[in-house]
Amino acid sequence: MIYKIIWAFQGLLLSFFFGSYKFPSYVSFPIFSIGLRKVHIGKKVRIFKGFRVETHGSGEIHINDDVSIGQNFHITSAGKIVIEPGVIISANVFVTDIDHEYRDIKLPVSSQPLIISNTCIGQNSFIGIGACIQAGTKLGKHCVVGCNSVVRGSFPDYSVIVGAPAKIVKRYNKKTNSWDKTDSKGNFLDEI
Repeated sequence: MIYKIIWAFQGLLLSFFFGSYKFPSYVSFPIFSIGLRKVHIGKKVRIFKGFRVETHGSGEIHINDDVSIGQNFHITSAGKIVIEPGVIISANVFVTDIDHEYRDIKLPVSSQPLIISNTCIGQNSFIGIGACIQAGTKLGKHCVVGCNSVVRGSFPDYSVIVGAPAKIVKRYNKKTNSWDKTDSKGNFLDEI
C-alpha cells in the first residue's frame, strides 16, 4: 500500500512539468527528458523506471488513458506520436517519428536533416519486449507486435506482426471468428 502513496507523490511532483498529466497516473523515477511540456499523459497511465522521453522542435507525444509501459522505454518525437487508449508496451521498447538522413557522404549523419513521419499505436495494441516502432508506423486497433520486432509501415486492425523487418503473420478473421494465418501482406492464406 505504501508504494501507491509513493506513486501518487511522484505523480503530483511530475504533473507540473508535463504539458498535461491526468490522475491517477504513475511515472517512475529515474526519467530522462527533453521537452516534457510537449508530452501529454492520460488517466491510469503506468510508466516504469528508465523512461527516456524527448520532444524536439514542434514534436509532441500523447499517451492516452489506460496505457501500461514497462521499464527502459525510449520515445522521441519531432512530429507527433500518439499512443491510443488501452495499449500495453513491454520493457526495452523504442518508439519514434524520426529518421536520420544519411545520403550525403560528405556530412556526418548527425549533421544531416531529420526526416519526420508521424507515428500512431492503435487502441488496445500490445508491443512485445525489445520491439522498435519506427517513424511513420501506423498500427491499427488491437495489433500484437512480437518481441524484438522492427516495425515500419501501416498495419490493419487485429494484426499479429513479427520479425525484422516486421511482417503480418496473422489477422483476426471476422468470417471465422478466429485468428488466421496470412501472407506477409495480410491476406488470409485460405483465401489465396
